[in-house]
Amino acid sequence: MTSKFEMQLGYVSAILPDADLETVFKTAATIGYDCVEVMCWPPGKATRRYAGITHLDTESLDQAAVDSIWELMEETGVSISGLGYYPNALSPNEDESAQAVRQIRNVIKAADQLDIRTMTTFIGRDWSKNVDDNWPRFLSIWKPIIEFAEQHNVRVAIENCPMFFTNDEWPGGKNLAHSPAIWQRMFADIPSDHFGLNYDPSHMVFQQMDYLAPLKEFADKLFHIHAKDVRVDRQRLDRVGILANPNEYHSPKLPGLGDVDWGHFFSALTDTGYNGPVCVEVEDRAYEGSDDDVLRALLQSFNFLRKYVV
Repeated sequence: MTSKFEMQLGYVSAILPDADLETVFKTAATIGYDCVEVMCWPPGKATRRYAGITHLDTESLDQAAVDSIWELMEETGVSISGLGYYPNALSPNEDESAQAVRQIRNVIKAADQLDIRTMTTFIGRDWSKNVDDNWPRFLSIWKPIIEFAEQHNVRVAIENCPMFFTNDEWPGGKNLAHSPAIWQRMFADIPSDHFGLNYDPSHMVFQQMDYLAPLKEFADKLFHIHAKDVRVDRQRLDRVGILANPNEYHSPKLPGLGDVDWGHFFSALTDTGYNGPVCVEVEDRAYEGSDDDVLRALLQSFNFLRKYVV
C-alpha cells in the first residue's frame, strides 16, 4: 500500500556552482537524496552569492539534451524537483527586468520539455518603492508569465525570501513576496492553480514571524519546500533592532543548527497533506571553506532530515 505522504528529500544545486549536471546528480545519489532542484541561470557572471549558476542551459535544451537528462535521472535514481532561477523581474532597470522575464519564460518552457512540472523563482521588487507602488508593475509583468505557465502546464513556485540582506537592497528588499498578507493579495489578484509558493521557514524566523501558521493557510499553494535553518542573534538584535540590515543579526544555518523546530515544522507540513519535494538549501558559511565542507553539509543535512522524510 502506498503511503499518503511521499515527500522527497533533495538539495538545491546552487551549492555546487562548479560541478556539471552529472556530478550534481551523482552527488545526490551517493548521499541518498531523492531529487535535486536544478539551477537554470543564463550563462554568465552574477553579482550576488548563489546566483549565476547554470547546471542546465535552457538555450541548448534540444531533444538530445532532454533524452540525456532523463537517462541521467534513470541511471542515478534521482529526479528533478524543479528548475530554479531567482532574478529580479521587477527591477527598476528595464534591461535587467526584461532579461529576467525572458529567462523565467525560458525556464518554464524547459520544464515542460523535460516534463518537470515546477519551476522556482522570485517575484522581484523595486526595493525603493512600497508594496502598493510595486503592485501595478507586478500585475503587468506576472499575469502574462502565469498565463504562459498555464499554457505549458508548469507550476511557478515563488520563494518567500525578502532579499534584503545587503545595503543595495535597502529598504524594501528585492522580492515582493515575503509575507502572508502579500501572498494572499498576490494569489487573489492572479488566481491560478499554477501560481504558488516555494516555502522556506527560515525567512519567517528572522522576520520575527510565525513559520508554522502559513502551512495551514496556504496548504493548497505549497508547491515546493526549502529546508534551510537560521540563527537569530538576540543580543545583537536587541542592539541594532529590526530596521537594521538583517545580516547584522542573523545567520543562515544547516537544518537543525538554528531556530527552526523541524519536528513541529514537519508535523504541521504533514497535516496539510503535502507530498512534494523538500530541498536542502545550503547557505551556512561555516560549511563553505572547501569542497569537502560542502559535501559534509549535504551529508549532515541529509542525516538530520531523513528521520522526517522517509
